[in-house]
Amino acid sequence: MSELQTNKPIFPPIRACIFDVDGLLINSEDIYTEIYNNILHSYGKPSLPWSVKAKQQSRGRSGMLQLLDWAQLPISYDEWTAKVASQYELFRQCHPLPGVPALLSDLSSKTTSAVHIAIASSATSKTFAIKTSHLPSITSAFPQKCRVFGDDPAMRGSMHTWGAGRGEVRPEECLVFEDSVAGVEAGRRAGMRVCWVPHVGLRGVWRGRESTVLEGRSDEVEEGDGVIVGDGEQEGNKEEKKQLWSTDGWAEMLMSLEGFNYEQYGIQMKQG
Repeated sequence: MSELQTNKPIFPPIRACIFDVDGLLINSEDIYTEIYNNILHSYGKPSLPWSVKAKQQSRGRSGMLQLLDWAQLPISYDEWTAKVASQYELFRQCHPLPGVPALLSDLSSKTTSAVHIAIASSATSKTFAIKTSHLPSITSAFPQKCRVFGDDPAMRGSMHTWGAGRGEVRPEECLVFEDSVAGVEAGRRAGMRVCWVPHVGLRGVWRGRESTVLEGRSDEVEEGDGVIVGDGEQEGNKEEKKQLWSTDGWAEMLMSLEGFNYEQYGIQMKQG
């Protein structure tokens, strides 16, 4: 993987961070795959490859319909979702991904100027509770008013709340943390900076075309144009750079959130 060249503009310091949950804060994407495979195997179907999961991930009903079209199961969408929900107890095995507890702790209490943090996830508040009720390093970092889920009827962000008394947070002062391609697209469309931390399987699927994702142009890619280079798991085992930037400097890709570089985002940490 060659490092992308970038001409980064001068950005203001980051004042707010928005986090996805599944596959970014916790290992729930692996558990979703386990659940999907349990169902697939019960019908004699093969395991779900990342080349298919990449098209389904974080794309709601339309993404799941693509998965079902690939699987050719003799059940409806509603029957599939019911079978998935029946295995939600597996999410009580979730754990934080590398670097997450330290990052949330630092942003919550160790910056010289306040950096507001929030969750924005297409998952429901109910599944979030199942996945994280045993993980205080995550639940304690996000006040209820700074959590937005797919079952929130308003589906509104928290930038106005963050900016109360301090001036509204502008999009370019906000950093979005995402693991999915769809999440990167959404962050870029919102005019926010993006940190993409994809699963090793997803990295394999997009190997050699990372710039397309980082620049928010993955929706321009048509199926069959050569982007899907493998099943992900095999491709993800090759030697990789630890960091890549988009050519315009608005997005970067990291292997994990361990040792996050606050300085490059203008975030100053307290001494000692």
